[in-house]
Amino acid sequence: MARRLMKPRFPRGQRGFTLIELMIVVAIIGILAAIAIPLYANVQARARVAKAQADARSIAAAVSLYQAHMSTVPSALGDLTAVATNGLGQTAGPFLASVPSPPAGWATPYSYTPNTASDIWSISATGDGATVTLP
Repeated sequence: MARRLMKPRFPRGQRGFTLIELMIVVAIIGILAAIAIPLYANVQARARVAKAQADARSIAAAVSLYQAHMSTVPSALGDLTAVATNGLGQTAGPFLASVPSPPAGWATPYSYTPNTASDIWSISATGDGATVTLP
């Protein structure tokens, strides 16, 4: 019976990665992670600020609609989530389904400051080192 000799899969001396090669790959991955993690955190903070800006614009639009219907600014944000009847007996609303909650990590809710005497108002939110204010 003849024995078959199997050819080695790798030429002699090349059986895999060396320890140095593996350490270099791990070091490169570590450098890339050190660059990517702070960038990711910055993207999250910008997204929270963008959400606050979008929410403030939605609230501002609802306040403007309420003001056009009622001929006065709402006294609180909660007024925007109910049906309102003006002096002519016309009903409208709700102008917002619900008052938006601030972005995650922002401790204070949206601040609404009406001045019913002069029909002016402001909306603001603070967090992530930024303040969003309208108008």
